[in-house]
Amino acid sequence: MIGLLQRVTRAGVDIEGETVARIETGLLVLVAVNPEDTPAAAQRLAERLLTYRVFPDPNGRMNLALADTGGGLLLVPQFTLAARTDKGTRASFTSAAPPDQARALFETLVTAARGRHADVQAGRFGADMAVSLTNDGPVTFWLET
Repeated sequence: MIGLLQRVTRAGVDIEGETVARIETGLLVLVAVNPEDTPAAAQRLAERLLTYRVFPDPNGRMNLALADTGGGLLLVPQFTLAARTDKGTRASFTSAAPPDQARALFETLVTAARGRHADVQAGRFGADMAVSLTNDGPVTFWLET
């Protein structure tokens, strides 16, 4: 699985003008699923997202994780992260997991995160979402499991 995490001061997802998810300080994570991914990969990504040290300690060093700060976690499915872009001028999505598999593993990730952290929000799989964020830093990392 792929998680593109961004440290944010706020982030949200709107669908057809309605806010379906919103967090304040925390992490916005765009999530893609590869065909070889398993439920274990989703569990591992949840663990890494909650324990990856991206927040500043009192000395300004990135030594604190979301689990330490108690901030929000917003998970947004984004199959385009799994695209192949190495040739031509149009992305190929043959490297992304099929929709049924991707939906199930995204839901596994959301459930795993909610079982370990209080403030977990999620976008809607397959929806046309308007995602807004204020990136803090900016701090952005690409995680894979």
